[in-house]
Amino acid sequence: MATVTDNIADAYNDFYTGSETEWRMLGARSKAANLVEVCSGIKPVKVLEVGAGDGSILHYLNEWGFAEELYALEIAESGVSFIRDRKLSRLRAVKSFDGYTIPYADDSFDLVILAHVLEHVEHERVLLRELKRVAKYIAIEVPLDYRFGVDKRMKHFLDYGHINMYTPTLIRFLVQSEGLIVEADKTSLTPIETVKFCEFNVLKKPKTLTKILKIELEYRIKKFLGSLLGKNKAEQFGNAYTVLTRKSSEAIKIF
Repeated sequence: MATVTDNIADAYNDFYTGSETEWRMLGARSKAANLVEVCSGIKPVKVLEVGAGDGSILHYLNEWGFAEELYALEIAESGVSFIRDRKLSRLRAVKSFDGYTIPYADDSFDLVILAHVLEHVEHERVLLRELKRVAKYIAIEVPLDYRFGVDKRMKHFLDYGHINMYTPTLIRFLVQSEGLIVEADKTSLTPIETVKFCEFNVLKKPKTLTKILKIELEYRIKKFLGSLLGKNKAEQFGNAYTVLTRKSSEAIKIF
């Protein structure tokens, strides 16, 4: 079984210090909303989030009554502690894990959530097969980092721990080639308020009327063109892709 490389595990151990709580919560709200939307056709009772970070997505799922029982796995000890400190009413257990081996029996859950995790994973297929083992449904969200010339921005993405790049079509290829059936999906833009917070609070850029109007106009243009020109164009402009998959009984052979 694959394990997380030591230097990667060490990099995440002290990642969740509480210094960026407001930023994480703001981003988590839209992520949680996307997950709830693509999962609207199912009624999961037991839900496991793998790579749950500081529990910010779980916070909203708990608040919105998404499932009766919530569980969490996280490789960073700081994240595990942060989640426990939230004292979420529907959270039944939070555990640390090695990044690949899920410490639960086959078919333990109705749904597994993997939100903004796959881009960090060295062996994606190994993890996906473990998720299939423990749940019927898997909901995945990834950032759409890929753009032309992305190789010239390697340091930027590696600083965030993003070692994989995806497009919606690449994610669909990956999950379908692992025997998963796409049930529902969604491409989304980063909300305006999140972009503003990043620009002015995280990156500390000067807050000017021109910059504010540019952010708002860019968002509205992309949303309009995506709506007008169809799914392919919406996926081209998107910042995140969310997909609900269901495991198939048919085995997939990879030669």
